[in-house]
Amino acid sequence: MGRRPPAAGPGPDAPPTRSQFGLLKQRRFLPFFVVQALGAFNDNVFRQAIIGMLFWLGANSEDKALYASLAPAIFILPYFLFSGLAGQVAEKLEKHRLIRITTAMEIAIMSVAAAGFYLQSLPVLLVALFCTGLQSTLFGPVKYSILPSVLRPEELTGGNGLVEMGTSMSILLGMILGGLLFKLAGDQGPWVTGTAVVALAVTGNLVSRLIPRVDAGAPDLRINWNPIPESVHMLKLARRQLAVRNAVLGVSWFWFVGTVLTSQLPAYAEVHLGGDATLYIFALALFSIGTGVGSLLCEKLSGRTVEIGLVPLGAFGMSAFILDLYFARTGVATAAGLDVAGFLRTEGSWRIVTDLLGIGLFAGLFVVPLFALIQSRSPKNELSRVIAGLNIQNSGFIVLAAMSALAAQKLLGWTIPQVFLALAVLNILVAIWIFTIVPEFLMRFLSWLLVRVLYRLRVRGVEAHVPDEGPALIVCNHVSYMDALILSACIPRPVRFVMYYRIFNIPVMRWIFRTAKAIPIAGAKEDPELLRRAYDEIDAALADGELVGIFPEGALTRDGTIAPFKAGAERILERANARGQTVPVVPMALRGMWASMWSRRDSRLGRMRVPRRFRAHVEVLAGAPIDGTTATAAGLEERVRAMRGDAA
Repeated sequence: MGRRPPAAGPGPDAPPTRSQFGLLKQRRFLPFFVVQALGAFNDNVFRQAIIGMLFWLGANSEDKALYASLAPAIFILPYFLFSGLAGQVAEKLEKHRLIRITTAMEIAIMSVAAAGFYLQSLPVLLVALFCTGLQSTLFGPVKYSILPSVLRPEELTGGNGLVEMGTSMSILLGMILGGLLFKLAGDQGPWVTGTAVVALAVTGNLVSRLIPRVDAGAPDLRINWNPIPESVHMLKLARRQLAVRNAVLGVSWFWFVGTVLTSQLPAYAEVHLGGDATLYIFALALFSIGTGVGSLLCEKLSGRTVEIGLVPLGAFGMSAFILDLYFARTGVATAAGLDVAGFLRTEGSWRIVTDLLGIGLFAGLFVVPLFALIQSRSPKNELSRVIAGLNIQNSGFIVLAAMSALAAQKLLGWTIPQVFLALAVLNILVAIWIFTIVPEFLMRFLSWLLVRVLYRLRVRGVEAHVPDEGPALIVCNHVSYMDALILSACIPRPVRFVMYYRIFNIPVMRWIFRTAKAIPIAGAKEDPELLRRAYDEIDAALADGELVGIFPEGALTRDGTIAPFKAGAERILERANARGQTVPVVPMALRGMWASMWSRRDSRLGRMRVPRRFRAHVEVLAGAPIDGTTATAAGLEERVRAMRGDAA
């Protein structure tokens, strides 16, 4: 019924999960999750340990400044040089095999790093740092392109949330451990640090061998070894679809905002919060914890769909908390050398704590749905290259963020709080721009807000019976003006709903329906040309492998009962059969909508009655698909009636 074949990965054959945390018990996800978390952890242990070694050696300020200047550039340079190659390799090789190769590379790289620590040689460590960037470049495309192969569409948001949470916490813990190694080990610091990074790399490689087979996206791809034209090609792939292009832009903007914030935290903690070195780590921890919590909340808030309506919420939430961070402490701190406990006793400290947590939380809500959208909307045989193009663009935004923050302070004389203020304003402007050119983001936010505020939904059978990919016709009873939005909120894939043109043209709702690519339809006597265009558009959508939703009653119920189904579904299926396409039909039923707002149970004024209709309990049921060659209007009506039962 359109589900992925087993060769693409173990996802569809594995038991379904009721929440994202269930994925941590399954082999299709857990080993990969551990590997990527260990990789991020080890990278940051290594990078922070270099700083720890310089302090342990009592290096002069010139050496520290040299490392501070060179390290970020050395680590990020491979993303510019080799992302084009990395995307192709990730597309051509089996994904489980490539992960094992990159973790084996990590063992060799960390062995070089261990030698650098033992020899106390900064040049050797910088060579290892470059190689670490190269290894991260190769791992990046497979890190995100593997998820759609092992997860169902309804699990993508939760899986991405876990990955983002794991990455955030691994970076934080890695920085803390890396900064402490030389302090704790003393004279044995070089040996202990070298052994630690090699041991972590070996552990990652051993765990990677538990990742099940995941086939290549494009095994016949011919690799272009010239990085420049291939990098340009990948950037074009990432921009082919408007929604994907702007999701990629949104992820890169997330890295811009994150880079500006985290790069300013050390000086901000010292100058404006009056803290010692531990306060910077505390501030970074708040941001990281907030990001982890926000990432995990995405599945709960999205209802296990790829809900890009959370993106505007995340964008404006980030701006609000960054703006408040500016007002919370605009001047220089009167105290100095405060530890965490001392800072928390100062006036206004808990407001700053809340702001840092809030920024991270809404950053998680912002970025996780964007990754899920990129994965769900990009062709499977191009996804690794799309991610590689994303990494190239991310690298550019990171460099731009670092240069912009530096220029603002050195050339314009701005303070760090003023940089935060500018970032908040700029974030609002960029968000508005993205949502203007891709109104689907804002449309999904409005529909998500309406559905979650007005109803309490219980969904059954959707994950089991709505196909993960390929065409299908969704048929459902029609109770209220909100039916299409409710079904959209419950089905992981986008649905092209066919709706009566008068409902389609309702003010405000029209913009939502049009942006969702709903198909307006009229009766043959009302507008025969609109009817013809509607059927042609339905044919095209099904031919492209999309979901099409119809309400076969043809109008809202006036008394709560299900009216006889009209022959529109049969005509759609006949046209599909005539062109050689068999389309499965998924029967669905709405239960409890008759007592909700915007049904025809009451007068026009009574439909808005509150609170009797507010937060109504509504069930959405999906039944097993029916073969499109045998489905009839009467048979579909019988199935939907049985599913709805007496719960009008």
